[in-house]
This record gives sequence, structure tokens and C-alpha cells, in this order.
Amino acid sequence: MSKKRNLSGTMRIVHRYLGFFLAGIMAVYALSGTVLIFRDTGFLKQENQVVKTVKPNASAEDLGRMLEIREFKAQREEGDVVYFKNGTYNKKTGVADYKTEKLPAIIEKMTHLHKAKSGDPLFFLNVFFAMSLLFFVVSAFWMFMPKTTIFKKGLYFTAAGIVLTLILLFL
Repeated sequence: MSKKRNLSGTMRIVHRYLGFFLAGIMAVYALSGTVLIFRDTGFLKQENQVVKTVKPNASAEDLGRMLEIREFKAQREEGDVVYFKNGTYNKKTGVADYKTEKLPAIIEKMTHLHKAKSGDPLFFLNVFFAMSLLFFVVSAFWMFMPKTTIFKKGLYFTAAGIVLTLILLFL
């Protein structure tokens, strides 16, 4: 019996202090995750005017790459001027004049942290955070003794959360 209490006590202590340690990053992930939900809208974005000189006589495909515009499409051409969403490109001079929308710098940094890939130095933090969240899931079941009413109600809430997640995943 003492092994169960020791394991239970250890899980509770680690759960508590890891929670305090990760409180700041959890707040950042909560805020950046919410902002990312609205990434296809103009929510919190600021408009910037960009004038950039690139290679003259570029094809539409090359122009999209040089301007770093995803899903670039030329809408029409009139003489030497190519019109595209939010801007123009002069084929003769190579000057592109267009508008972009960007998040404020601090929010941009937060969303970059949230979306870090395996090539980014921040990916270790993301893996650590993910494993910590998984630990929170498991250690939550050591917060209360299994025979208590609170634990049994907690299992019902866990089951409801799993069912809701499965429903949302398959809708």
C-alpha cells in the first residue's frame, strides 16, 4: 500500500510543480492557438505596403516565389504591368508594389513558437511541452483515490471528453 501512496504523492508533487513551471508557456500556447484559429481572416493583422525590386520579365510562377506569396496568381496583364491580388508588378523594371497583412511582431513570434517545425531550434520546447501535457493527462488520475466519488465523476468527465473529441474529429 505504501508504494501506491508514494507513487501517488510523487505524481501529485511533479504535477503541481510542472504545472507552475509551464504556466507561462501554457498561456502563450493558449493565446497563439486562438490567434491561429483566425489566421485565414484579418484578425489582429496590420496592413503593410511593400515595394520590392525583383528580376525583370519574371514568369508568374517565379514572381510568386520571389515575392514569397503563397498561391500566387496573376489576374491580368496590361502592357508591362501584371496585376495580382493586392498589387502590381512591372515586367520592364522588375518593381513589385503590393500590400501584405502581418500580425504584430510579438504575436508573430508567439505563433511561430506554436508552429515550430523539426528544423527550428524551438522544436525541443514543443516536444517537451507536448510530453508535459501528456504527463498531466496521466498524472491527473493520481490526484484522487480511485474509490472516491470525485475520482468516479472524473472518469465520467474523461469519457465525455473522449466521446466529444471523437465526434468532433469525425464530423
